[in-house]
Amino acid sequence: MPASNVIPARLVGVMAVCCALAVSTLYYHQPLLPMMAASFGLTSTQAGLIATLTQLGYGTGLLLIVPLADCRQPRRLALRAIGANAVALLACAAAPSFALLCVGSFLVGVTAITAQLIIPALSGLAAPAERGRVVGTLLSGLSAGLLLARTFGGLLGEHCGWRSVFWVASLIDGVLLLIVAGNLPALTSLSPMRYGALMRSLGSLLREEPVLRFCAASGFLIFAAFSALWATLAALLTQPPYTFGSTTIGLFGLVTVLGIVASPRIGTLVDRLGARTLTVAGTTVLVVGFVFIGAGGQHLGWLIVGMVLLDFGNRVGLVANQARVQTLRAEARSRLNTVFMGSYFLGGALGAALGNYGVHRSGWIGLATVGALLALAATATSALAPRDTRVTLADAQP
Repeated sequence: MPASNVIPARLVGVMAVCCALAVSTLYYHQPLLPMMAASFGLTSTQAGLIATLTQLGYGTGLLLIVPLADCRQPRRLALRAIGANAVALLACAAAPSFALLCVGSFLVGVTAITAQLIIPALSGLAAPAERGRVVGTLLSGLSAGLLLARTFGGLLGEHCGWRSVFWVASLIDGVLLLIVAGNLPALTSLSPMRYGALMRSLGSLLREEPVLRFCAASGFLIFAAFSALWATLAALLTQPPYTFGSTTIGLFGLVTVLGIVASPRIGTLVDRLGARTLTVAGTTVLVVGFVFIGAGGQHLGWLIVGMVLLDFGNRVGLVANQARVQTLRAEARSRLNTVFMGSYFLGGALGAALGNYGVHRSGWIGLATVGALLALAATATSALAPRDTRVTLADAQP
């Protein structure tokens, strides 16, 4: 499919569904952490290591696997990753000890990278004028995966136990395998690079592209702030004054619906207002959101408002930064995506760890303090980024 052609809306929609199913395996565990902890005689804070390792694994997969999509067919890589992810999920379901569950969770993260193969592949096929819509729609699918995972994981875990969630997730991978095999287009413009040269080029891209450096740093801090909340939310909500079960905790994922609907529109706004402007706006919303999170331990309404603001701010930052990165070098889109999303999810691992520390020290206030500091750092980093010059999506060359 030539890049100048308009990608059919149906194909974009199907690939958005694939992004949702692929990324969901990273988040099924979040509403289940208290249950998982109890089954191994641990505290919810100790079980937070699972969230950290899953995000760390995802960052590792982004670094070591996703760059290959610039010289190997993304479809073939995706099929292998999905198969390996299904095996890792089965290992989690059958884990006899917490140590082996941690190993399985890390491997789930490493192999859950299919969405990050799809996004650069499909955005590279899109005409410049529609790239913002395509990226925004695919990222809305990514966000829907978070909602699906948290809500589905909490509901099924409450009634059938946490292990059943991983068994069913492996079956969902089987469906994803069939959809990707039949729908992800093959690429013709692949670079004949050896793996070593491919990996070394990541450092070259960072050195030569200041926009990439700032977007990666901004994304790291944004998702660290966002993950600080979601990695600790289940533990906080099982305690007074709420004492919710996993089904109710899973339903908190519904706060992301507004952001999912808004993602394609955010992509369009990147063309109009510029990526840097939107990123600064998104990080500022994150800071305000954590003010409400700090009050969330006393009033459920403040918590929900804070969660909506955090989801929206994170989404604005992600769409704006990733759309900007995808316009830098057409021949290196997967490697650019690797650097950006690898940084993004490594930030998630750090945020999960810092969030657990904040909750351990001061509960809701500790979480809000950690998150607000990370969001303020993201705002400063985004404001210092170079101005939008060659990054307007409508002007980008495929």
